[in-house]
Amino acid sequence: MTSEQGDLTKSVRGPYHRVLLKVSGESLCNQGDGGFDRDAIERCCMQIVSVHEAGVQVAVVTGGGNLMRGKQAGHLDIDRAQADYMGMLGTVINALAIQGGLEAMGMDTRVLSAIEINSVVEPYIRRRAERHLAKGRIVILAAGTGNPFVSTDTAAALRARELGCDVILKGTKVGGVYTKDPQKYADATLLENLSYLDVINRQIEVMDHTAITMCREAKIPIVVFNMMQHGNIDKVIRGDADIGTLIAD
Repeated sequence: MTSEQGDLTKSVRGPYHRVLLKVSGESLCNQGDGGFDRDAIERCCMQIVSVHEAGVQVAVVTGGGNLMRGKQAGHLDIDRAQADYMGMLGTVINALAIQGGLEAMGMDTRVLSAIEINSVVEPYIRRRAERHLAKGRIVILAAGTGNPFVSTDTAAALRARELGCDVILKGTKVGGVYTKDPQKYADATLLENLSYLDVINRQIEVMDHTAITMCREAKIPIVVFNMMQHGNIDKVIRGDADIGTLIAD
């Protein structure tokens, strides 16, 4: 690591006051499966609780890949916009699953959805979300941005900017961003530091380019790390530079 990278790490690694945690739908099921797995949900919720109990305000954006992705409906005779709305509803289901797991652990939570489903969850209103966070509640943000053709990665970047989050924590099942797929190649090397432009120019598929560009403009760092390994998230929020990949300028 160069001295310049070291200075970068010190300036944007934690500790953090308010974080946005991006939880993929795949984090809620067994690898290669869809639907839900009880142990996977419990592990995910335990990590969120760990952040909250460290005194950090937590907003969670849910993906829907374990249930439905709009772009995966190409084999069906369904308009892409319609398919994306189906995917958004999948993220609401995942948000309710996470809420149930957290409340079983005694946490105070709120689910806010970009699509109004008032009999089930609250509508997303920025000031309301900020008020819940300030009161110490875990806020789970569902339905992406409420618009088709927009990924939940972009929704995470947008919400992080709206809510004044210090960082986006991208929880995955591997240790960060690698030179190649570490689950397939034993010689894959972890990339500890990347700039936003590195991610865009090298076509690294960690978050979509709209999300990366939005984070770059707002100077919101992204930490990609293994969320399934116990204790990792505590190290990330404390600012441990040895965990995951830091994406920042």
